[in-house]
Amino acid sequence: MQARKKYVLLALCACCWLLLFYWGGVQGRLLKLLSRQRGEEVRLWPDWADRAMLLGYAEPEELHAGEGAGESPRQRQQARSGVYRDSRCRMETCFDFSRCRGRDGFRVYVYPVEKGERVSEGYRKILASIAESRYYTPDPREACLFVLSIDTLDRDQLSSQYVPNVDERIRGYPLWNEGRNHLIFNLYSGTWPNYTEDLGFHIGQAILAKASLNVEHFRPGFDVSIPLFSKEHPQKGGERGWLVRNTVPPRRKYLLMFKGKRYLTGIGSDTRNALHHIHNGKDIVSLTTCRHGKDWEKHKDARCDHDNLEYERYDYQELLHNSTFCLVPRGRRLGSFRFLESLQAACIPVLLSNGWELPFSDVIQWSQAVIEGDERLLLQVPSTVRAVDSERVLALRQRTQMLWDAYFSSVDKIVLTTLEIIKDRVFSHVSRNKLMWNALPGGLLVLPEYSTHLAHFPFYYLSQGISPGQEFTAVIHAVSPLVSQSQPIMKLLQVVSKSKYCSQIVILWNSEKPPPPKSKWPPMPVPLTVTDGRRKTTSRFLPHVAIETEAVLSLDEDTVLLTNEVNFAFLVWRSFPERIVGYPPRSHFWDPVKQVWGYTSKWTNEYSIVLTGAAFYHRYYHHLFSQYLPPSLRALVDRTSNCEDILMNFLVSSVTHLPPIKVAQRKQYKEVPNPQGAKGAPWSNPEHFTQRQECVNAFANWFGYMPLEHSQFRLDPLLFKDQVSVLRKKYKDLERA
Repeated sequence: MQARKKYVLLALCACCWLLLFYWGGVQGRLLKLLSRQRGEEVRLWPDWADRAMLLGYAEPEELHAGEGAGESPRQRQQARSGVYRDSRCRMETCFDFSRCRGRDGFRVYVYPVEKGERVSEGYRKILASIAESRYYTPDPREACLFVLSIDTLDRDQLSSQYVPNVDERIRGYPLWNEGRNHLIFNLYSGTWPNYTEDLGFHIGQAILAKASLNVEHFRPGFDVSIPLFSKEHPQKGGERGWLVRNTVPPRRKYLLMFKGKRYLTGIGSDTRNALHHIHNGKDIVSLTTCRHGKDWEKHKDARCDHDNLEYERYDYQELLHNSTFCLVPRGRRLGSFRFLESLQAACIPVLLSNGWELPFSDVIQWSQAVIEGDERLLLQVPSTVRAVDSERVLALRQRTQMLWDAYFSSVDKIVLTTLEIIKDRVFSHVSRNKLMWNALPGGLLVLPEYSTHLAHFPFYYLSQGISPGQEFTAVIHAVSPLVSQSQPIMKLLQVVSKSKYCSQIVILWNSEKPPPPKSKWPPMPVPLTVTDGRRKTTSRFLPHVAIETEAVLSLDEDTVLLTNEVNFAFLVWRSFPERIVGYPPRSHFWDPVKQVWGYTSKWTNEYSIVLTGAAFYHRYYHHLFSQYLPPSLRALVDRTSNCEDILMNFLVSSVTHLPPIKVAQRKQYKEVPNPQGAKGAPWSNPEHFTQRQECVNAFANWFGYMPLEHSQFRLDPLLFKDQVSVLRKKYKDLERA
């Protein structure tokens, strides 16, 4: 009993000692901290020699205090959370992955537009891009991602495009679910005078695709920063970049330029008010005007009249075309239309917009295309751009063109890039790497469902030091029943199988009659596989599992070739694995009278199409043909049983921005319409040319531009047609009649 009392007493003493130590220690540390803070002097910024030039730009005290001076981190966090209450959202916490793991995978549902709903031109283009994409579904039960039909692009309450009562409306949607798995597009947020990030409604757990995003409000790995684009931005295609290939010298008439509005008061005015300091009228042109808005004259300052006169002396487009660097300062918001204008013009953007999360920053390496400055250090910009050597200038300009063409030239590309970024997050185990996003042809044309390895794509061979495989698979498109051993397909099988590079032959059976038994086919030194094409013309470009080689030789059943012709064309393809290499050429042209594209088979010195009735290409284009192109184009081909070769040429040229390659051929083919009722090849039908003309225009309309490129280039064997002994020639039979 005495021992128990002793232990209890010791335990109470120990507790008292710990409490005394804890409270006393904390108070001591607090007193020490407070006394140190009271006695500590404020560190001042250096006394700059050019301080007089900075007075109208930023006071040293302002730089020392920084944004939100006097506010604690907790207060700043509360201010940010007032804008986004779910600011800690990540894919793992605010996204339902189970909706994307079904049979349909990544599908996007757009809410139906309500009767009388006002939709701006920009948002109409966004919704149209989604509806025409391969991810669209009209069934919400199949959807992984949802997009509102309510126009949320302009959330400035003073704008005529502002849509009120969004909160009430979205809460009434049964699928809203606090915004989970929803995607919201926005270009303008906040209003005068502060232009905050407030959208005027609670986005909840929705993914925000927003222009002018601030890094403090950006939720990494969840939101998507998009560029600010105008309502005139094209829906599809868009203009090509302005940089001519291998432009030398890389520098232009003006080193640095800016021409735009100057704000006299309010947010963004400090940056633009200081731009006149760097203008010298020689190689640096920095022009501003305060002539904008309804009552600008009431607020104009002493510089306005002079600035307006100087502003009118220069043409903006002329400056864009002739400047090496373009200043892109912030406006009322962080983003600016000049960002996309500079990219297209190959005028290297020099950004002055502190805190701006650059568009598609998750995947694009902007350090290879832009120069990021600091708004507070404007006077250092001229010396910074002068220090950039010519080699880097050319590299930066070339990268601006790659990014413009791949991701920014149309609303379609901006929307699809946003969807592909989200899709890569959902299926992170099958996603693109940074090189795929930042190298030609761009991430939109690299489908990770095919492969995630660079070595499996033809356009990376050169940069990775990889050589294409040394064998090919011949795919023969058969539409006629086999009734005789003397049919052209039987001779074609013998010719192709004799090639030392042929690995296997696949016959795509598209005849109405069933394929003949294996005993009817001639014996060959390579494996022969007969596959059901289901009587669809597009089936010849499906990614058949039987194709194991990188190279595919596409053949029509009536093609006439020699083994040496096949061998030579294959060797040429191995030097140009990203292109179509083949024999019969065709061309397109613009008809200025009818204002349409035309198609011709006339023998000229130019061509832009190589028919896939006898051509080599990489098997990746089968996957791209079936997965990237919309069902509507493939349905057009199947409905007319025509134009599949033209569509494949459109696709490959849109990827490479290069024409196909024609090689030497012993016999020439020319499509000439036969008289009405005459029997012959499909192209002998008088409607054949009419259909192909219509196809060219339908394809150009979907792409938004004409991707086909003309060429006068033909590759012949060494000593081809030369007046030398035949014994000296490797491909002798190519010249025999």
